[in-house]
Amino acid sequence: MNSTDRTPADLLRSALAADPGRPLVTFYDDATGERVELSVATFANWVAKTANLLQGDLGAGPGDRVTLLLPAHWQTAVWLLACSSVGALADVDGDAAAADVVVSGPDTLDAARACGGERVALALRPLGGRFPQPPAGFADYAVEVPSQGDRFAPFAPVDPEEPALIVAGREFTGAEVVERARDEATGLGLTGPGSRILSGLGYDTWEGLNAGLYGALATGGSVVLCRNLGALDEEALAKRIESERVTAVAR
Repeated sequence: MNSTDRTPADLLRSALAADPGRPLVTFYDDATGERVELSVATFANWVAKTANLLQGDLGAGPGDRVTLLLPAHWQTAVWLLACSSVGALADVDGDAAAADVVVSGPDTLDAARACGGERVALALRPLGGRFPQPPAGFADYAVEVPSQGDRFAPFAPVDPEEPALIVAGREFTGAEVVERARDEATGLGLTGPGSRILSGLGYDTWEGLNAGLYGALATGGSVVLCRNLGALDEEALAKRIESERVTAVAR
């Protein structure tokens, strides 16, 4: 992280420059047993490919609204940073009818069909797998993203003072996301590089987004993002905290 970083995408670029090989997001789904660990470099590559898809194929740019109908998941984190890279407004669990682009998981396809613009569906299968049969009216993310470029450059400059995120009805600029993530880091137990937070919170609140993504980015830390954490008993949770070298917990 650098003091000059003004958007979440800036934070990711700084993390990549500082230590590309360190873990950034470790994802568990305790309903399926899935575990995925992404280094800064791997995560940034997914973000670049997704931003290229968003900007090039889907035609999104600054001021466009991208509604994300997705759970707390590593691919959701990728989409949030891709929106920041392009300059699009990421509307978490927003109204698909108001969106220029909607990005849906497998459980929200009906709601996503209200979008009159571009529609993308994520199967949320282990290892980023595709749908066995693509949903009608949607592009399958897992099919479209691999061929995208590994480097991204926005067609237009991203203004950190423009709206970048809507969550739980509240709007934030890119600069506000960065500032608030930094200001609240200590309260989350994120004290700087080496901090590692385990989050079982959803991505449908600011608190969940900060604990599950932005706080770690803003402090040089990392996140263990757990979906369906309630499936674990306390003993199993304690073992995960120890094995993942967790320094803070949000649940």
